[in-house]
Amino acid sequence: MPFFNEILWLLFIPLNFVSITVIQYFFGERGLFGYMGIAVFLANIQTVKVVQIFGLTSVLGTVTYSTTFLITDLLTEIRGKEEAKRAVLFGLACTIISTYVMYYSLLFIPYELGGHEALSTIFVFMPRIAVASVLAYLVSQLHDVWAFHFWKEKTKGKYLWLRNNLSTMVSQFIDTSVFCSVAFWGVMPQEDLYQVIFTMYLFKLIIAISDTPFVYLGTYIQRRRWYTADSEEKGRNGETFDMGDP
Repeated sequence: MPFFNEILWLLFIPLNFVSITVIQYFFGERGLFGYMGIAVFLANIQTVKVVQIFGLTSVLGTVTYSTTFLITDLLTEIRGKEEAKRAVLFGLACTIISTYVMYYSLLFIPYELGGHEALSTIFVFMPRIAVASVLAYLVSQLHDVWAFHFWKEKTKGKYLWLRNNLSTMVSQFIDTSVFCSVAFWGVMPQEDLYQVIFTMYLFKLIIAISDTPFVYLGTYIQRRRWYTADSEEKGRNGETFDMGDP
């Protein structure tokens, strides 16, 4: 089927964003924390699979990982930068724990090789790649939290679309540059390295732009949750509650 990967990829982006929205709707901020850990873990597994999209080579984990920036933006908008930083550290903890637990699991002598070889392919430990991944994650995610908060203060809480896109686009570039530089510097020719950075960032840029409607939807969902909770509380106390401007 022509453009099969491209169609799947274009559907995969909203699928991830919708998943975040559904989790937030039912579980609130705790759901966002949980999804952060799940997404980082899944992205590391998906990175093993290399695909071609629109004639460009990319790893599958790019989509799922890139959507985590929506989570930090939502938490910064809803609860402030300190809560968003906690989510970043939670994601880091999930990455570290899953890495050493799975690596330890590979030390056991297998009864049959099929399952062991499959796990080895996915969870093989490569120190340089691991360091690059963790460093890029921390630097880019913490920058995203800082930048979103910075632009929120500068715009006095207005222009959510602008704050979301400015912080995410720059953070995605930082993530791509740090990871590729640490992982591949000296391993591949500089011209190829720059090409990899450009390709990865191009895909991430598309994903960053795509999350704009979902950051508005996420803030609306949270406002409704606050409205419902406060209405119930005030109702028990015989008071009225004004939801305010949308």
